[in-house]
Amino acid sequence: MNKSTPHFHESAAAQVQGRADYIDDLPRLEGLLHAAPILSPVAHGQLLQLDAQAALQAPGVVGIVTAQDIPGDPVLATYVHDESIFAGPELAHVGQVIGLVVSESHRSARHAAQKLVKLQTRSSPPVLHARQALQAGLFVLPTVQVQRGQAEQALQAAPHRLSGSLDIGGQEHFYLESQITRAEPQEGGQWLIHSSTQHPGEVQHWVAHALGIALHQVRVVCRRMGGGFGGKETQAGHLAVWAALAANKLRRPVQMRLDRGDDFVITGKRHPFSHDWQVGFDAQGRVLALDAVQLAHCGHSADLSGPVSDRTIFHTDNAYYLSDVRITSHRCKTHTQSHTAYRGFGGPQGVLLIETLMGDMARHLGLDALDVRLANLYGIGERDTTPYGMQVEDNILHPLMTRLATDCGYRQRRQAIADWNATHSVIKKGLALTPVKFGISFTATQFNQAGAVVSVYTDGSVRVNHGGTEMGQGLHTKVCAVVAQVLGLPASQVLPSASDTAQVANASATAASSGTDLNGRAAERAALQVRTNIAQCLAQADGCMVDDVRFADAQVHTPTRIRRFDEAVQYAYGQRVQLWSDGFYATPKIHYDRQTLSGRPFYYFAYGAACSEVAIDTLTGEYRVLRTDILHDVGHSLHPEIDIGQIEGGFAQGLGWLTTEELVWNDKGELLTKGASTYKIPTAADMPAQLNIALWPEPNREDNVGGSKAVGEPPFMLAISVYEALRDAIGSTCDSNTPIRLDTPATPERVLRALQALKQP
Repeated sequence: MNKSTPHFHESAAAQVQGRADYIDDLPRLEGLLHAAPILSPVAHGQLLQLDAQAALQAPGVVGIVTAQDIPGDPVLATYVHDESIFAGPELAHVGQVIGLVVSESHRSARHAAQKLVKLQTRSSPPVLHARQALQAGLFVLPTVQVQRGQAEQALQAAPHRLSGSLDIGGQEHFYLESQITRAEPQEGGQWLIHSSTQHPGEVQHWVAHALGIALHQVRVVCRRMGGGFGGKETQAGHLAVWAALAANKLRRPVQMRLDRGDDFVITGKRHPFSHDWQVGFDAQGRVLALDAVQLAHCGHSADLSGPVSDRTIFHTDNAYYLSDVRITSHRCKTHTQSHTAYRGFGGPQGVLLIETLMGDMARHLGLDALDVRLANLYGIGERDTTPYGMQVEDNILHPLMTRLATDCGYRQRRQAIADWNATHSVIKKGLALTPVKFGISFTATQFNQAGAVVSVYTDGSVRVNHGGTEMGQGLHTKVCAVVAQVLGLPASQVLPSASDTAQVANASATAASSGTDLNGRAAERAALQVRTNIAQCLAQADGCMVDDVRFADAQVHTPTRIRRFDEAVQYAYGQRVQLWSDGFYATPKIHYDRQTLSGRPFYYFAYGAACSEVAIDTLTGEYRVLRTDILHDVGHSLHPEIDIGQIEGGFAQGLGWLTTEELVWNDKGELLTKGASTYKIPTAADMPAQLNIALWPEPNREDNVGGSKAVGEPPFMLAISVYEALRDAIGSTCDSNTPIRLDTPATPERVLRALQALKQP
């Protein structure tokens, strides 16, 4: 984009001033009711009786909604069709929604649902860990295996072998705006749903399915979300369905907002994973064979566990060529919340596994971990095909990593840290440089499409409707900037509309880091058509060729005349020229066989690398991140300020996942960490004291909008450099080459246990 004309996030001023409206800020409608969930108290069991008499007699309460009030299918319209709208008689996790209390106020509804509704249940022992589920044969989806070469034979022949296990914790989305929706009955059996959702089209589908009506009778609108991170891709649909069912029964508008604690216990998280692995390698640390068994902790239903686990498989290679590999993926059923999409969508759980192996192999051989990583990188023209059959055509891994190593002084700092550790017995330092190679596109190929409408009004102002949703990531800002550039206008002259299923039908979720790629290109095509219409009109008027008409600086230039953009628009309108157009985009080149997990599921890869330095207190396990240097590939940035913000935010969220954000369930299946007092997201104090971010200068080699690359998810995995630096610091406390087991999140307690384990004979 035009770097000389900075443009702010389209909602920044309103958000800073408190004028940006979210669903809870909408005007209160006459007769608006509030719904609150009735929650299962047991993780595994049966609902024997629900007694709502006391609740119905409470002030303000107007009704109870249960499965008996569903006019359509009582099962949610998920792709696996395995989750009931309301639980019962089987109960599958603590916090599963059994029904609703509807009242005149949010507070009275919640009080009645939690204190006055009496539940009689029978409980059974819950299965709370994927290893238990594997032993019991409990799965939400069939096991999947991807292999290339002969992993078992190559392992036996390898001169060096290691094996181990790694447990990776989940992560709460902790969006600032909790799940919320409003359902409003309209005339003629139609519905207006305000939903804080990343996927309005799916909400439309789910609501219509539950009400037993056609899709065109349901309109879903989302102006903005107060954060999403994947947690509002499918899970926002539950609230929309519940609120719509309540509104349908009572024939009044219903709003439903989850309090933070309820949001914690009801909604799914990032999938925890348990990995068992064997790796064979040579004296230089080059991987010769890998056999990995991946256990996804899916929760009580499938939700998005299938594609999440697939992407874990797809990113187990990360930046490295694996010649002989076998990956077995078990999608395990547990009596917990149904885990769901989260930034990275399973990719981080695969990347962390292979990066752990790189560190272990280096330690075993006494080599620098960076050298082992460089030795395993994908090549160019050879060793360039992934285990799932996609050629890595845009490989910049080696130059990117070596440039970062040079720029951050990796080799010199490695020696300085060795000198420090040799003379300090309590505070030990660690250093690690890790890469990221992240595939961009939905693995469900049909979602790689988008539509948009660009409307130019007679005063020269422009409005853009597209299928993406805004959750703070700057999607609307980037799309409007693309349209502004096409029309030669300042970005302030282009206004985004709320995401609306009545404007753009069948839109895909804003997920998979593809929001700008898809919607930006669709809007660009719509704007190009409007520009062509105006250019043809002016070319005819001024007696020139269409190619001679130029749009720049809010003006339209022909060889004989310069018009202000609004003048050109008014003239074209007078000539009955169409001043609006739709645009459609479908990602090219991709193809993918779901049965074999092979093909080209991604349009391109986004790359990055981070070098982090940490210091740990060996007496307590406490630590600090001293410095992180990042070099990240966003192609030709559409908006450098937003992209750098996404890199910072992704790194911070990844840091939380790996170090502080710990989810704890007790043996009854009750989530104990369900608020800011017990669940620690990273703060400014947890960030590196020194954080340096630079952008790789090369544009996207694929024909993507503006030469850009996606930036939402790839930076998340840059935080793995901190995890590896922690393991490096732990390893410096003794001369042993024993692999360091450090499950995540790597809290100070786990760091201390890892330190103590090294001291044991």
